[in-house]
Amino acid sequence: MSGNERGPWPAPLGAAALPPLPAWADEDTPVFVISVAAQIAGMHAQTLRSYDRIGLVTPGRASGGGRRYSVRDIAVLREVQRLSQEDGVNLAGIKRIIELEREVGALTDRLAEVTEELSRWRAAAEQAARNSADGGSDRLPARRTQSVVVWQPGPRRRD
Repeated sequence: MSGNERGPWPAPLGAAALPPLPAWADEDTPVFVISVAAQIAGMHAQTLRSYDRIGLVTPGRASGGGRRYSVRDIAVLREVQRLSQEDGVNLAGIKRIIELEREVGALTDRLAEVTEELSRWRAAAEQAARNSADGGSDRLPARRTQSVVVWQPGPRRRD
């Protein structure tokens, strides 16, 4: 997981656990080579490769094709390890947990968008009601679009 995908465990790791990030990088920027990511996550590099193959973590790629891991990727790797070792969840179960967490994140984002849009419409309706009470128009503001509607007359009816 890298780029703009919302991850299941977005909390950044402690500063002592990571080498300093470049000023232009954030927690989603793939900057760590596989050996460094493996060391930080407490795993073997081959484990990271197998997790990439089965889709638990999808690191970014360098121009030469090498894997590059972000802070968020490393947090996911640590959570995979915790779920596996402490909670006894198998890799298929962990993959499903990650998928569900991503869905929850996407739905949470969409809910926030819809809630914001609803607030704007409520405010417009309240403003229209105030305008109507003051003798103004009693209609909601029209939504302006660039849509074109083509009208074709039907055959004329004779009475």
